[in-house]
Amino acid sequence: MSGRFLLDTNISIAFLSGERAVVDQVDDVDAYFVSSIIAGEMFYGASYSANVDENIRRIESFLGDAELVACDEGTSRLYGEIKASLRRKGRPIPDNDIWIAASAKQHSLELVTRDGHFEEVDGLRLIRW
Repeated sequence: MSGRFLLDTNISIAFLSGERAVVDQVDDVDAYFVSSIIAGEMFYGASYSANVDENIRRIESFLGDAELVACDEGTSRLYGEIKASLRRKGRPIPDNDIWIAASAKQHSLELVTRDGHFEEVDGLRLIRW
């Protein structure tokens, strides 16, 4: 499978947990991307876990194979546009997910997620694994 995929936090965690369907999909792509927001969510989870050092090592290994997407002014502009649009529609989603959506849109990536609320973001290309 070729393509440009931004893996959401839930997909990244499923991969790290060894969920076969997700592992097979990730192994089959040319490249996968992870935003700095997603990395932060994962490091938070690891830091709050019972196995901090082991989980941090697993995340670092995972991120070493990914293309990391950082937030910049362009991401910030898209964040503002998306958040305003969602507010006008009366359909808010978590702020971190708005940053993730903005990153996917900015870099023309398909967002791989299991979170249905991303469907509220206009023009966001979604895929489910």
